Amino acid sequence: MRKIQHLLLPILAGLSFTVLAQNQPGTPKIEKPAGPLVIYKVSVINVLTGKAEADQTIVIENDRITAAGPSKKIKAPANAITIDGTGRYVMPGMTDAHIHFFQSGGLYTRPDGANLNQVYPYEKDQQWVKDNLYGLMARYLACGITTVIDVGGPMSNYSIRDSVNARTAAPTAFVTGPLVSTYQPPNLDKKDPPIVKVTTADEARALVQKQLPLKPDFIKIWYIVLPNQKAEATLPIVKAAIEESHANGLKVAVHATQYETAKLAVTAGADILVHSVDDKILDNEMLQLLKTKQTVYIPTLIVAQNYNRTFSQQFNFTAHDFKYSDPFMLGTLMDPQHIEKNKITFDYKKTRNYIRIPDKEDSTMITNLKLAQDAGVLVVTGTDAGNIGTQHASSYYDELLVMKQAGLSNADIIRAATINAAKGFGKDKDYGSIEKGKVADLLLLDKDPLQDLTILSNINTVIHRGVPMQPKQLLPVTPESLAQQQLNAYNARNIDAFLEPYSDSVRIYSFPNTLIMKGKEDMRKQYSGMFNNVKELHCKLVNRIVEGNTVIDQESVTGIGNKPLTAIAIYKIANDKIAEVYFIQ
Repeated sequence: MRKIQHLLLPILAGLSFTVLAQNQPGTPKIEKPAGPLVIYKVSVINVLTGKAEADQTIVIENDRITAAGPSKKIKAPANAITIDGTGRYVMPGMTDAHIHFFQSGGLYTRPDGANLNQVYPYEKDQQWVKDNLYGLMARYLACGITTVIDVGGPMSNYSIRDSVNARTAAPTAFVTGPLVSTYQPPNLDKKDPPIVKVTTADEARALVQKQLPLKPDFIKIWYIVLPNQKAEATLPIVKAAIEESHANGLKVAVHATQYETAKLAVTAGADILVHSVDDKILDNEMLQLLKTKQTVYIPTLIVAQNYNRTFSQQFNFTAHDFKYSDPFMLGTLMDPQHIEKNKITFDYKKTRNYIRIPDKEDSTMITNLKLAQDAGVLVVTGTDAGNIGTQHASSYYDELLVMKQAGLSNADIIRAATINAAKGFGKDKDYGSIEKGKVADLLLLDKDPLQDLTILSNINTVIHRGVPMQPKQLLPVTPESLAQQQLNAYNARNIDAFLEPYSDSVRIYSFPNTLIMKGKEDMRKQYSGMFNNVKELHCKLVNRIVEGNTVIDQESVTGIGNKPLTAIAIYKIANDKIAEVYFIQ
């Protein structure tokens, strides 16, 4: 790094632009309203009826809804701050009912599945999550997710919950601690493990009891049956954990993706299945069992597919992914294209020979979701965010689209994201719908989501605990994040996402001052052909220097010719856009 700086600083001194103070990453300062907040003449999405009710007024005082109903019947307080809802729609804030605080969503976050410690130590990934927690939480709010539920992690989950819930620019968090497990995965944190294997019923009860002083919101069981095992062999452990949890007034969530384990768990009293059944189509007996037991069904449709996409480097990133995901974690997913072969545990090109996307399990999960929905099972939306490829916050919209693909109506999907989640975790007294007395978690939208679900990718205003905030406020732009966003899109060969961080009047130079491109449309012409024709195009970031509003990237590009092309790219940022680029080759 010092050598690069030594070489480049004299070069930078010759450039004709001013270095400004760098934006500092972090969560924004959100101002609470000085008085009551009133939204008037707005159409309210009634999640109980699945209909939009026109010309409604909502009164919010502190963090609660104090009145809601037809505008002609609701009188606004004299000192209220008003929002004109004419032509707009409001719905409850959404819940991601399956996330993990201890996972980053990047390539290096699950060494039990892909051990890449030689490339990037797991401890560094864990530290990154801690350092960037509040930024990730702000992204959830920007995506309209006002509640997150962590369904298993280390004991530190409880202190994380408290710190997150103390912040305005973070969703409300409900958590549990270490998973009561029938299997111990390798390579995870051993000092504060997120998953603890128990071998007897007494050990299962003890692990539940250990968490009680920290006030878990529920208990989680990892019911894993390996190929050489029988599900019944560890069923006493599952039963003991359920009984101990219920005896202490706690619901129980169970990871049981096989038909057999799911059926045994539900019969034993499991309240929540945190994943789909993926090995068999649900028959009428199982559907009726789920309905009779009032079991919550969280399908998590995209998480397994995202592992497959990462391990085979076959991505389908959307504009929403590029905009709302953490750009640095998204970028790590494409690292296998430049990691040395002796340091990586899989060959993505060979993986393509036997992985199909979507695969049989994906199809089974989609079928089972529709069967569960039609049978009257309580379906709740969750992503398993934090796992490799499933980004915090941004993955939620992708999950909704696959639920739509499964055949659920917009009303079904909105209920799964709001009132069903509140009911499923026993929080519907305070959350999940727009009613007097409930916490004021609302989304102000420019279109009716019952008619056009895609509006949930472009939310006008988020109101969280009575505090209005704009998505743009929640996603502070830094020079480094802009440079990373365009690098990600370059590697994904997505021309629209690649151009998005650039100014409309951007100028591209060959150092020192030879103009080679001017404006986005000129860039589009130059880069579109390369993105379409060079299928193995990949840029490795060798090193990066950030100086004020300038980012200097040392890059190595492969896919063009037989040898890597090395270059230095200097990005000048102005008004939160890349305004000038200088290439040194």
